Formats: sequence, C-alpha cells, structure tokens
Amino acid sequence: MRRNSFPNFFLMIVALLLGASADLRAQEKPEGPLRVALAGLVHGHAFGFFDQFQRRTDMRVVGIAEADPQLRGQFAKRFGLQPGIFFSDLEEMLKKTHPQAVLAYTNTYDHRRVVEICARHGVPVMMEKPLAVSLEDARAIARAANEAKIQVLVNYETTWYRSNQAAYDLTHEDAIGEIRKIVVHDGHRGPKEINVGPEFLAWLTDAKLNGGGALFDFGCYGADLATWLMDGRRPDSVTAVTQQIKPDVYPRVDDEATIVLTYPRAQAIIQASWNWPFSRKDMEVYGQKGYAITVGRDQLRVRLPEKEETSTETKPLEKTKEDSVSYLRAVLLGGLKPEGLSSLGTNVIVTEILDAARQSAATGKTISLAGSR
Repeated sequence: MRRNSFPNFFLMIVALLLGASADLRAQEKPEGPLRVALAGLVHGHAFGFFDQFQRRTDMRVVGIAEADPQLRGQFAKRFGLQPGIFFSDLEEMLKKTHPQAVLAYTNTYDHRRVVEICARHGVPVMMEKPLAVSLEDARAIARAANEAKIQVLVNYETTWYRSNQAAYDLTHEDAIGEIRKIVVHDGHRGPKEINVGPEFLAWLTDAKLNGGGALFDFGCYGADLATWLMDGRRPDSVTAVTQQIKPDVYPRVDDEATIVLTYPRAQAIIQASWNWPFSRKDMEVYGQKGYAITVGRDQLRVRLPEKEETSTETKPLEKTKEDSVSYLRAVLLGGLKPEGLSSLGTNVIVTEILDAARQSAATGKTISLAGSR
C-alpha cells in the first residue's frame, strides 16, 4: 500500500496544478463579450459611455432601464439603439436580459436602490462616482454587496489617468519620501455654464439627489485620490468650507468647496469648484524629499532631491486598467481583485469624508473621525 500511495498522491497534485493553470489561463484571456445593462440615463456620462464603448467587441449592451420615454427616445435616435433594448423598470430588465453586470447612470441618491435590486439578482454593479449621498447609504450598499457576494465598483475618470498612477508609484517607491501634503484641484466653470443636459442639471443641482453641489460632484475625486495615496487610511479629521458664489445660478447647492483632511503626519487639501475659469483635474503630491505634480492625463512634473524639476511623459497603464470596461472585465471575468481607486472599501471611506465635509461646512466645526467607525 505504501508503494502505491506516492503515485496516487503525485497524480492528484498534477491534476490540481493543471486545474490551477487552466484557471490562470482563463483569467489572463477572458473570452467573449461582457453582457452589460444600464440602470438609468440621467447621468451625463451615459453619452460618453456610448461614444467611447459602443463599438467595442469585448462588451455588449443587452438592456437599458430608464423611466423617461423622452430620454429613451433621445438615446435610441442618437446611437441607433433598437426599441426592444429599453425597459422602464430595472427589476423587469434584470429578469429578462440576465446581464453579467449593471452600469449605473442614475442620480447618486438612487445608487443604493440600484445596488439593492441588483444584489437580489446576484448582478455586480459599476456606478459613476461618487458611491453614495451619505455614509448611511454607503454602508447599506456595502452590506447588500457583501450579503449577495457581488462586486460593486465606482468609476472615476481620474482612475484611468497615467499621471495619477505615476505619482502614486513615485510615492510608494520612496522616490519623494513620505507624503506630507496632497493638493487636488477638480472642477469646471459649472454644469450650467458648460451646457450639461437638462436631465443631468436637474439632479446635479438638487442637494438630496446629488448630496450637495461642487462638494460632492468634484470633492469625491480628491477624497478618492487621497485615500488611495494614503493606502486606505481614514483621515483623523475633516474640515470644510462651502460657498454659493453664484446663488442666482445655483440657489439650492454649493458651487465652491474646500476640504482639509488631516492624517498623523500629512494633510490633504481638496479644492472642488464650479468656478474654475477652465476644466481641470490635477494633483500635487509633496513628500519629505521631493514632489510630483500631474499635468493632464499623461504628463508629470517631478522634483527629486538635489535635482531640478523635470517634466516627463508617463508610461502606459496595464491593459486591464486602461479604462472602466477593461477593468470591469478583468474583475468579473479575469479574477482581478478590486483595490484602490475603484474599490468599494475605498469609496465607503470617500463617502465618509464627504458626509463629514458636508457636516463641517454646515456647522463651521472640524469633524473628528479618529477612532470612530
């Protein structure tokens, strides 16, 4: 018996290794288009989604749930979509189309409802930033995702910037030393000024549906980047100031916001605005020994110890992290573990920061997060 046990054991190990190898090959080369459905069309980024991804062969839109018939007709005409792809109800669409993932293009307030419905059907969700309008909703989303064992991801344009990844790499390779200050600038002249669609403007300027004005619309980018750069650490405190510089244009929400986050040995300053003279999404990271400043999607200005500042073209991102669809496929079909900018864990912290910032701006007080959960 002892002579026969070794060959059997050996064969078992070989079988396990072959199975593991097959799993790895499947992860490296996920086959077939990803079947996705859209929940809502009121988010202006839905137009960008179809402009960018409609002709991709690795993804197929199988359904769109949108209650507004006029908006459905607008998308059908502009992008040549067949009437049968549209549904007025999300649950009905899920039952009839069986997508592998849902992309949420609703107002932010409805993100919780979308995730809870999708969780009942076991369907992962990727939503446009931010995750939620409140920490209560963010935690409810996390509970639903955990109980249903589905992935929930958040899509930020800045996640796919080479320059941000290059700045992150410099800090984590200790090229500029331990982080001392992060400054993030995000925003534009204002949603009305840049002529966003009426369905988008209506909820962007509604404090209930958006969480706030510029504070939530653009403050989320800096909160996301700061949390990522600080390796998922929650700040010790949040202080925020908001203003209505254009109350005649935005009477119900702030249009200017500054958020200050403190960490034991660092500080982050987030400047979110609907009053910039031009659109911007850039970041400055200062360490003990140098700094990295992003310039657009691809450029980086760097100063290292005892050297002059240099400007460099950053290297391409990994194929799985070039854009939201590639990342979603890698997570759902390739077994990539979500982490960092798009992950649910990071974005619960982002929502906690925004919730505390709103409270700070309303009360004029610094909100302590140290030791709280």
